[in-house]
Amino acid sequence: MQGCGNDYIYVDSMRFPIADPQACAIAWSDRHKGIGSDGLVLIGRSPVPEADFSMRIFNADGSEAMMCGNAARCIGKYVFERGLTGQRYIRLHTLSGIRQLQLEISPENHEVVSVTVDMGTPLHENAQQFVPGKAPLPEGTFVSMGNPHYVIFVEDISAIDMAIEGARLESHPCFPERCNIEFAEMRPDGIRMRVWERGSGITMACGTGACATAFAALATGRCGNRSHIIMDGGELDIEWKQCEETLYMTGPAEFVFDGEVEMPI
Repeated sequence: MQGCGNDYIYVDSMRFPIADPQACAIAWSDRHKGIGSDGLVLIGRSPVPEADFSMRIFNADGSEAMMCGNAARCIGKYVFERGLTGQRYIRLHTLSGIRQLQLEISPENHEVVSVTVDMGTPLHENAQQFVPGKAPLPEGTFVSMGNPHYVIFVEDISAIDMAIEGARLESHPCFPERCNIEFAEMRPDGIRMRVWERGSGITMACGTGACATAFAALATGRCGNRSHIIMDGGELDIEWKQCEETLYMTGPAEFVFDGEVEMPI
């Protein structure tokens, strides 16, 4: 499945348990020798009664992520259209907490048109303070969406070499656990953003990265409570509800194909 070009391999682990998801993520995500993806997502039963389903995410390098907004939307579409639930409001257990999904259903074909995800309350502070005395970072805003993001606003995003700058900043000494890196440019039609995801490299989109970018723009006075984020693979709408201190993300999710794959040896 893919959401704005952020493509993951989804496995219903309630039917097909996977003993070593790290190894599977590495092998299957290889775009030359495997299926090809940004990582592996396991859809499972919730370990707590407060949620309906669970989500575990493994990046292309096998590392486990805390949260992924694009994957959350895809799971909402998957469980509804595959008959695992008839509910339009779904509670999803993730490593960064329980996230609420609201499905928009087409009355014509009863398919999920879009999904709105409660992305929780972002936290932001000066990343320079994390490791005093280390090499300085370019000016930016650190935002935690349950996973770490560093958002850098630039005049011309096309002038940024993501392959070089993203890799360099992901492992900067200020980020001992590594970091997702976003470069963003304010435009009349929205915020143009590109992302280097921790553990996956350049990806077409990142839901938590879009939320981090929207919140960084709001916190620095660049925009209001609503943002339209334009990424390489698609577009997302982000809304900050001050009364709830919560970000909401709305966007599409699509099936690409179904198949069978062997477990890595």
